[in-house]
Amino acid sequence: MNRMSTKTEEISSLIKKQLENYKDNLNVDEVGTVTYVGDGIARATGLKNAMASELLEFSNGSYGMAQNLESNDVGIIILGDFDGIREGDTVKRTGRIMEVPVGENMIGRVVNALGQPVDGNGPIKTEHTRPIEVKAPGVMQRQSVTQPLQTGLKAVDALVPIGRGQRELIIGDRKTGKTSIAIDTIINQKDQDMICVYVAIGQKESTVRAQVETLKQYGAMDYTIVLTAGPSEPAPMLYIAPYAGAAMGEEFMYNGKHVLIVYDDLSKQANAYRELSLLLRRAPGREAYPGDIFYTHSRLLERAAKLSDKLGGGSMTALPVIETQAGDISAYIPTNVISITDGQIFLQSDMFYSGDRPAIDAGASVSRVGGDAQIKAMKKVAGTLRLDLASYRELEAFTQFGSDLDAATQAKLNRGRRTVEVLKQPVHKPLAVQYQVLILYALTHGYLDAIAIDDIAQFQKELFDYADSNGAELLKTIKDTGNLPDTDKLDALIKGFADGFTSSTKK
Repeated sequence: MNRMSTKTEEISSLIKKQLENYKDNLNVDEVGTVTYVGDGIARATGLKNAMASELLEFSNGSYGMAQNLESNDVGIIILGDFDGIREGDTVKRTGRIMEVPVGENMIGRVVNALGQPVDGNGPIKTEHTRPIEVKAPGVMQRQSVTQPLQTGLKAVDALVPIGRGQRELIIGDRKTGKTSIAIDTIINQKDQDMICVYVAIGQKESTVRAQVETLKQYGAMDYTIVLTAGPSEPAPMLYIAPYAGAAMGEEFMYNGKHVLIVYDDLSKQANAYRELSLLLRRAPGREAYPGDIFYTHSRLLERAAKLSDKLGGGSMTALPVIETQAGDISAYIPTNVISITDGQIFLQSDMFYSGDRPAIDAGASVSRVGGDAQIKAMKKVAGTLRLDLASYRELEAFTQFGSDLDAATQAKLNRGRRTVEVLKQPVHKPLAVQYQVLILYALTHGYLDAIAIDDIAQFQKELFDYADSNGAELLKTIKDTGNLPDTDKLDALIKGFADGFTSSTKK
């Protein structure tokens, strides 16, 4: 009997010794069981220590992100295809917060919301990743926005200037040219030391392909990352896409570079988030959006900043896009995003259909950075432009009643019509700032008053050619210093051209 108990004690001590040396990082709390799956979301029990936004791995190799941390289970949004996941499957923690690959090698590529390439050009070799959700820079980590971000659009750079580090909303009904403004701004960043990120949320794949071809055509893909989450993808991909894009942009910003990021558009992201929240059985609020829909957009847009010199002085400028219904900017999501951003470019469908493109409504559009984001030359020539345009719109409405007009009112109307004509611009034809200053100077100093409306586009084109040949030094001064050159020389240049201008429409 003694021998038997001694043997048992030996075995017991041997097992104890072996267990002491056995190290297993996998805790019983790290693995859970799927209790529900469907429509891009899953629920799992047993993941007591899961963190918010933690990456979770399902037994079939699919990944999800912890979204709802409740007392009895965890609500998970599934990233990608959810067809292979079944109730009863195991799901384990990874201990990592949801992150995406970042770095120089992403430039020129088209990727999905997880940073995986979808352009058929092979894998992307990146060394770094960044969490998709990070805390925005605080007040002391920022500095004032002072450097202009030239869009190449006269109507924007003169009336609603954008600075590096600003958040400027592009808002309007569908098919009013919102994406065109964003794409033209990206095209205009060529040789401007700017990296661009274009996030297409819920855009048709054919549309995104067309945008990528346009960017390639103008050489803009050399400094652009395109991130796409199409309408055929599950809602979680549309929801995380802008955060993933922001993470890719932040990698450059925190390395002292300048970034432009376009979210096209956040209305579709809000819809995807509403869908997820309702499926996760969160309490619906106004228009069935969850209570934190404002925070969803604010924590994203606050990440755009002009960093202090101590942090390298990098910047990230955000151009979020919001689609309105019948021009209603007082709806829930539009008012939310308007209150988060530093101004908005409001596009009006009536103007668009009447041929005034870009269809920017000067009255409803505003930039809260304003003149700080303009070069001095532009500030001088565009100073009164907004008021002139607003008073012209008022007068135009008044003159429809057909009353006789005095000479001063007639002159104002004539100048207003020419202002509208000058601000028109063909799509994908951004204009360098020195040419913008030149034509706006000619407009505000009365050189176009005698030119017929139909001839203004031709006058503008020929004036630029004439200035390239006869006033290259003046253009160089504007470009290099940002100041208006000697006005006598500028007047002489424009007058010399205007005196010799003959319309091609005249026979």
